[in-house]
Amino acid sequence: MFRPLSPAVAVLCAAVATASVVMAGPAAAPAVQAPPNLAPYAATPQEVVDRMLQLADVKSTDVVYDLGSGDGRLVITAAKRYGAHGVGIDIDPALIAQSRANARKEGVDGLVEFRQQDALTVDVSPASVVTLYLLSGANLKLRPTLQKQLKPGSRVVSHQFGMGDWVPTRTETVTDQRGTSRLLYLWIIGPP
Repeated sequence: MFRPLSPAVAVLCAAVATASVVMAGPAAAPAVQAPPNLAPYAATPQEVVDRMLQLADVKSTDVVYDLGSGDGRLVITAAKRYGAHGVGIDIDPALIAQSRANARKEGVDGLVEFRQQDALTVDVSPASVVTLYLLSGANLKLRPTLQKQLKPGSRVVSHQFGMGDWVPTRTETVTDQRGTSRLLYLWIIGPP
């Protein structure tokens, strides 16, 4: 038979239940962490794209990876001008869709592919050339991957941002059509 609780016992039970909820906190869904934004999107001027590819000495036998590929212009230019294969990596699905449309329009969709992926998780080992237009902090996060995965002779070209104390093989200043100076860095991966 059910007996009603005394007021003192009812208050005590309510206090214990409230304390349990407060201490445990609200039921949380598993945390889904968004990939980091490694740089704001800013298109590299075409004349800078051209010089980056020249600096990397891109050939038809190369596989060019562009990390943070934006609208795809760098790998599209590598395919169209040099016949190189290219892979563009960007976290933004709208930019990936735009890149694919741009590749179709330029007739190089058979030579290039675009992947929506966090650049920090990419296996770059198939690349012989990697291009970057990311912030210094992002470049520094990518540096160990580049140095570990790329084969000797592979080239890394960064637009505007270096990689800490990793001394570039070469640097070059390019002035774009607007008169803005752009600093380019080239690293050539040496033997292990």
